[in-house]
Amino acid sequence: MKKVFRLFGFVSFIGVSYFGFTTYPKLDLISGFSAKSIASGHFIDNRSQEMIEKGDNDIDMIDLAKNKIEDAGKFAVASVYGLKERKAIYREGLGATLINDDFDVTKPYLVPKRTKLNNDLPFPYGNNEPKDTVFTNIDYTKLSAAVANAFDKKGIVDKRTRSLLVIYKDKIIAEKYDTGFDKNSKILGWSMTKSITSAMFGILEKQRKFDIDDPAPIQEWANDKRKLITTSDLLHMNSGLQWVEDYNTISDATKMLFQAEDMTSAQLEKQAEHKPNMRWNYSSGTTNLLSGILRKQFKTHQEYLDFWYSALIDKIGMNSMVIETDMAGNYVGSSYGWATTRDWSKFGLLYLHKGNWNGEQIFNESWTKYTATPTNTSNGRYGGHFWLNAGGHFPDVPRDMYYCSGFQGQMVAIIPSLDLVIVRMGLKEESNFDFNGMLKGIISSIKK
Repeated sequence: MKKVFRLFGFVSFIGVSYFGFTTYPKLDLISGFSAKSIASGHFIDNRSQEMIEKGDNDIDMIDLAKNKIEDAGKFAVASVYGLKERKAIYREGLGATLINDDFDVTKPYLVPKRTKLNNDLPFPYGNNEPKDTVFTNIDYTKLSAAVANAFDKKGIVDKRTRSLLVIYKDKIIAEKYDTGFDKNSKILGWSMTKSITSAMFGILEKQRKFDIDDPAPIQEWANDKRKLITTSDLLHMNSGLQWVEDYNTISDATKMLFQAEDMTSAQLEKQAEHKPNMRWNYSSGTTNLLSGILRKQFKTHQEYLDFWYSALIDKIGMNSMVIETDMAGNYVGSSYGWATTRDWSKFGLLYLHKGNWNGEQIFNESWTKYTATPTNTSNGRYGGHFWLNAGGHFPDVPRDMYYCSGFQGQMVAIIPSLDLVIVRMGLKEESNFDFNGMLKGIISSIKK
């Protein structure tokens, strides 16, 4: 019997040790992700805790977290086995913010001033319902089949598409939502938010207030080789700076999103590994650094908060959109933009029309070309904070397609040659979802 107890003790020791070395260091990130996800999904989109846990948080390791929502206090907490409890608070206008023990929840805070389109126009240029339009060159039976094929069939959960919207010549020709979602559901775009951040620089450029080809205006880099990095290098993810973007480990990206108070400083503090424009390296830290650069272009924090909405988001009627902030009040431009599927499509339409929105030029036509031009060393895959198909990554899709892309398979695809915008929101990445097949099916239903 003593041998049995000793064996049991040894096995328990091994188990605890393994947990300590492999899982415990990640608990802060696990509970942080879960608390933030629960707070955002519940307070921004009014989802139930159960729905969020079965959907957004149904990720290996994240599903270990135990969560609790406090509606009265507008916050959510999460922990793993009672350890490493994290808290995310919700503030109207700023979304949910993951906080630490030093954060003063009683401190007053600024919120962006919002406006809403006030006209009598149908979608996309107004908030009225879209007009029904039938195109003779579209095979609607084939289109419906292609759209339906992107969704799970009853009893099978493998594609996990939440919404799919197809816009041809400014008209919605297909729109479908999964159970629990509809045209009013706000869905997190994750890294599609990077493309929103990029657009802000295009707007500043049109206003002649910023030159992306100048060295990035960062004082901390003035006396070392990083002084050669331009803002364009940052927009191209081609700065040469150190950065590890890995969401399966404790990496630069996960530490920034789930531990940092000021996310704009995470990339700023990194050293150069390569000369600028010599090595492409995808970095969420770079985008948040760009958000910090944007903030410094304004005299006050209020002006910075307002600019994103007044100059772009509300101007084109993306009134559902919320971009969440970090503890320091910076927009998390890398990852935390929420909007309805229809509003995400408006952003795609803005680029399809080369920056023109119903007669008003939001950014110069040249900015669209810059955005869709391949970055050096990206093999035709990346432009100015947009992904590209220039290298034929999607073999059955026109090479001029460029797109916003986000974690778990969010996509706003822009295909100028077909006058087409396609939005897919879901929970499956490209490796587990056939984006080429989905796009091919939709495209094949349109006769040129």
